[in-house]
Formats: sequence, C-alpha cells, structure tokens
Amino acid sequence: HTDPGTTYNENLRRYVNETREKGGIPVLLTSMVRRKFDENGKLIETHGDYLQAVRDVAAEMNVVLIDHNISSKQLVESMGPEDSKKLYMWVEKDTNLALPNGREDDTHLRALGAKKMANLILDEVAQKIPELAPFIRKYDYVVAKDGSGDFFTVQEAIDAIPDFRKNQRTRVYIRNGVYKEKLILPESKINVTFIGEDVEKTILTYDDYAQKKNVFGENKGTSGSSSFYVYGHDFHAENITFENSAGPVGQAVAIFVAGDRAAFRKCRFLGNQDTMYNYGKNSRQYYEDCYIEGTVDFIFGSSTAYFKNCEIFAKRNGSYITAASTPQGKPFGYVFDHCRIKVADGVNKLYLGRPWRQYAQTVFMYCELPAAITPEGWNDWGKENLDKTCFYSEYGCTGEGSDTSKRVKWAQKLNAKKASKFTLENVLRGEDNWTVPTEW
Repeated sequence: HTDPGTTYNENLRRYVNETREKGGIPVLLTSMVRRKFDENGKLIETHGDYLQAVRDVAAEMNVVLIDHNISSKQLVESMGPEDSKKLYMWVEKDTNLALPNGREDDTHLRALGAKKMANLILDEVAQKIPELAPFIRKYDYVVAKDGSGDFFTVQEAIDAIPDFRKNQRTRVYIRNGVYKEKLILPESKINVTFIGEDVEKTILTYDDYAQKKNVFGENKGTSGSSSFYVYGHDFHAENITFENSAGPVGQAVAIFVAGDRAAFRKCRFLGNQDTMYNYGKNSRQYYEDCYIEGTVDFIFGSSTAYFKNCEIFAKRNGSYITAASTPQGKPFGYVFDHCRIKVADGVNKLYLGRPWRQYAQTVFMYCELPAAITPEGWNDWGKENLDKTCFYSEYGCTGEGSDTSKRVKWAQKLNAKKASKFTLENVLRGEDNWTVPTEW
C-alpha cells in the first residue's frame, strides 16, 4: 500500500533514480481521467492526491512530466457525456455476443479510446523529449493474425480505410505472420502506408498463376495472377515481403502496381517469372533498399521506376532481369542506381533485359554486375530497328560483368553529361514535381 505525499512519492523517487542509474530517461505520467461527469457536463476528478504527488516529484527531481490527466480530461470533456462513450467500454445491451447484457465501464478503453489516449501521450513525448521524436510512429490500424490488432486480415484493413482521404495519410501496421490473401488496394484508397513488423516475417502472399483456371474455366492470365494489386495513388510500403508462392509454373505476379507515386523501402519481392509488374503507363514508382528475385522478366511493365540500392537476384540460368514496355514518348523507363545484381549457384548466363515493347527504356548506373552477365548484355526478343526506338544503356557499373565492349550494337553509349540526366529527381519528378517520401 502506498500513500500520496509519503510512500507513494518515495517509490516514484526510487524509480526515477534507478532509471537514471541505468542511463535511461525517466518520465512521469499522471493517470488518465475517468469518464464521470457532473450535472454541468464537467468531469469529476477521482484520483485524489495521487495526481499532485506525481507533479511534485517531477518538479522536485527535474523529471519530464506528461500530465495525461489534463490532456485526457480536455479530450473527454470536449466530446461531452454522450459522445465520449465511444472511447470507453460502453456496450449497449444485445449488441455484442460477448456482452449480451451490455456494459457501462467508465474506466477501461475500447480500441478507439486507446488510440486517442496514446496519441495524446506521444504528442507530449515528442514535444518534451525531442530526441525520441524520430522513433515515434503512429498507426491508424493494426493487422495481426493472433487477434491483437484491429483486424485479422490485411484486406479488412484496406476495406476500412476511408475513400479518397486526401489530406491525411492512413498508416497500417502489419504484425509478423504469413497472410495468404489475394489483395486489392482500389483506386479510392489513396495515401496509404503499409509498415511491416519484420520484413523477413511479415509476408503477404498468394499462389495464383497465369495458367490457373478462374471460376469460368478460363486462364487467369498474367495480370490475373497477381497476389497484390495496387491501384490507389501514393501508396507506400516498408518492411514487408510481397510474394507469389505458386512456384516455377510460368507467369505468376507477386505485385501489380498501377497507382502513381508508389514508394517501397526495405521490402522483399519473391517469385519466379514476372515477379514485379510495374503496370501503370503513367505510374511513377520508387524502390529503395529492396530485394527482388525471379527467373524470367521478373521486373517488367510500362511504368517509370527508379531502383536505388536494391539487390536483384536471378534464380535461374538464362534469366532476363527486365522486360520494359515503356510507352512511346515517355522520357524514362527503368533506372537502376547503385544496385547489386546477384545470381544463384550455377547461374552463368544472365541478361540485363529485353524489350517487351518497341520503345522500352532501361538503364543500369553504378551497379555491381556479376560474371554471369552475358557479353552482349541485352536480348532483342526478335525485334528490329531497336537502335531507333529503344534506349538500353549502362554507366559506371563495376564487377566481372560490367565490360561493355561486346554489348549489342543497339545499346546506347552514355557519357557523363548524358548520364547526369538520370537522377532520381529528373526521372520521377513529372509534371507535379513529385519527390520521394522521407517519412513513411
């Protein structure tokens, strides 16, 4: 038993001293208000002298104080007696199978209340302890297979996101787990961020493939095989594995990106043929510190995409890394900047790419190329006059496969001046002056 003013204060001092001895930053927090209103719509304080005891010790020992009692009181009073029930465990009778008789609990929070109270605390922490601010991330929804989040499945979280939320970003935190779902982020779900708990353990996967039959007995086709479709603009993802687990059965897409201004950081893309489909003709996409694997044409499509410091892994002999289908008139297609190309054991024949369409563009700059890269570097896919329509080039690459002296004749030669236009800013700027995100 502890009493405010005596033993309670002594215990607080002990916790502060022990924290400082271990090199930590002590923070004292007052208790959250209970939802107990008087007849005038004002909250009645129920914590007695304990609140002042915390404030006194914080002042005495020069400790950061988060006066959550005050901030929570302001929130609850602003919502009023009726609306504030949404924060607490108020359940109407016969509306919940777990609580058939309902509940009127003014102390414990439901999910909405917990999020709002946590945000109040985090805002003060960021303000009063600025060195911790970079480590604070707020999430709107949490997905967890074990039921500890807001949703069990990723698609449930997507469906809950408000349509066309233009002025705010919706952040979804996905806890570790293998989520076998065929996912669709529709065009109405804009400004969405997915953040995984651990890139190796947060896996979004499905096992469709092009020759697999749909409900009408027809082949799904390449576009129909994707595990995840991204149509919404301004989608960001970090620390997530996107996978097609169908195996070596032909075209089987892990991710299909059609939305504009998509950005991925520290993600993995796993598959075989056609792993990554950069689908949108007017889509700009950015990949940083990502891992992408596959066999045939495993990075393909018509989008403008910039790959920075990524690892590209070819799993099979005779592979083609890219198959661009850049539309005529587009200034850029694929640009790989400071990427590392690696191969599986036994792979000794690998092409940097081949043109899916006549005006394809692909450039590798300052990349590490293995000995498995063929002397010709590129494959023409049976197309003619590529020197007049395509743009395939390398600049500043290193490694045993970087010798360009025997490259195909239709590959372009870049000098420093020409190479300087392939900057991240130039490639992805567009007409709206988009810059890649710094906060996710």
